[in-house]
Amino acid sequence: MAELIDKIPQEVQGVLESLQGSGFEAYIVGGCVRDLLRGVEPADWDVTTNADPGQIQKVFPDSYCDNKFGTVAVRAGKDLKTPMEIEVTPYRIESKYTDKRHPDEVEWAKDVNEDLGRRDFTINAIALSYSKKESKVEISVIDPYDGQKDLKDKIIRAVRNPNERFLEDALRMMRAVRFAATLGKDWVIETKTEEAVKTNAKWLKVISGERIRDELLKMVASPLGHAGIERLRLLGLLEYIMPELASSYNVGQNKHHIYDVYQHSVKSLEYADKKNFAVEVKLATLLHDIGKPAVKQGDGLNSTFYNHEIVGARVARKMLERLKFPKKEAEHIVLLVRYHLFYYNVGEVGESSVRRLVRKVGQENIEELMQVRQADRIGSGCPKAEPYKLRHLRYLMEKTALDPISAKMLKINGNELMKLLDITPGPKVGKILDVLLGYVLEDPAKNNKEFLEAQSLVLGTLTEKELESIAKKAEVEKETVETKRDEMTKAKYWVT
Repeated sequence: MAELIDKIPQEVQGVLESLQGSGFEAYIVGGCVRDLLRGVEPADWDVTTNADPGQIQKVFPDSYCDNKFGTVAVRAGKDLKTPMEIEVTPYRIESKYTDKRHPDEVEWAKDVNEDLGRRDFTINAIALSYSKKESKVEISVIDPYDGQKDLKDKIIRAVRNPNERFLEDALRMMRAVRFAATLGKDWVIETKTEEAVKTNAKWLKVISGERIRDELLKMVASPLGHAGIERLRLLGLLEYIMPELASSYNVGQNKHHIYDVYQHSVKSLEYADKKNFAVEVKLATLLHDIGKPAVKQGDGLNSTFYNHEIVGARVARKMLERLKFPKKEAEHIVLLVRYHLFYYNVGEVGESSVRRLVRKVGQENIEELMQVRQADRIGSGCPKAEPYKLRHLRYLMEKTALDPISAKMLKINGNELMKLLDITPGPKVGKILDVLLGYVLEDPAKNNKEFLEAQSLVLGTLTEKELESIAKKAEVEKETVETKRDEMTKAKYWVT
């Protein structure tokens, strides 16, 4: 265990030493131990002790406790740019869970083994003892439930009786699935633990939307989010989390799909997982066809799903509200669901239609909308995520987003020109601006007020006929620049 010492931050060691120096026991526990033993850097650190909350706060005056479980947040590393916050909790045991969410009362346990016995899974019921004598540090593992063996074998197993653990806190069932998804593709849930999940799945309905949302986000954000969703369905949990998605199972589709609605959604998410899309894009991908069961007409290869994207957006909004998603995140996901079915065929949809789509969706959301569309295609059994027509759409979107080449690009406008030359509105103003634009297109550095004003004074002395001749040359330069810019944009997306 000597190799672990260097992986424990000095701030954590300092907390342990302060507690032990004040006459208390102290151990590192929880997910940080699991991650240390797996060779993964922990995201946060937890310590347990036989000191009660008041005693902990006396040892660490710069700390706070605002929960009934006795957890004290200790600020460590004041000299760091971002000080660490280490959670220190008294040994505890928990009595009856009437609401399947919270213990009716919390009692302090007598030792660390009793504390470990209340934890959810064996891989999280491991403690590290720490002792320092003079300059020598010793680390040892306390593992009463063989969590190290389950870590090695990649097994999620409930501590002691799984039914009791899940009746204490029903969210643990979802956590079992989440751990299996986030820890890696080879992880499995132990048989008795899995059976207990199936038996107690209905109790998930008493868990708050916020807690379910947090577990769901962690699962979907992982590279195996699609596998997690399918495991939720197989264990009977999905119907209590996203019943709208669960109801799409075995809803057949038409000739454009090789999977049912549910399978298609999970297959689409699998592609999004492989591409490591943002979690909101992944959720939109999972939910993009959630309106199909409600609008399905007919059966077999010619069945239809008219307006499923509109209905799906409404269904998704209600679901996300139920799961207490922040409004901004929910609206973003709903927007991607609503417009995922945009129509585009080369030669059929013009630039004006593309501009309308961009206005509806927002330029900042276009790339993510395309990602949902790519996942949708792969989930439908299509071999290519982005065929020629989608690349052509990207080309048109970029083309229409570019500022048009016009006199508006100049650092001088018509009003300023008329005031400078003391002339009234007329064709001459436009021709001078066209000539100036030609100069700037030839050399962008010339687009400065001083140069443009000097040239304007010269051009102002010419007749309209002389200006027209020069302006024609400027128009040729404009067409050359526009053609070159368009060719470069086409080449970027491999379109013709």
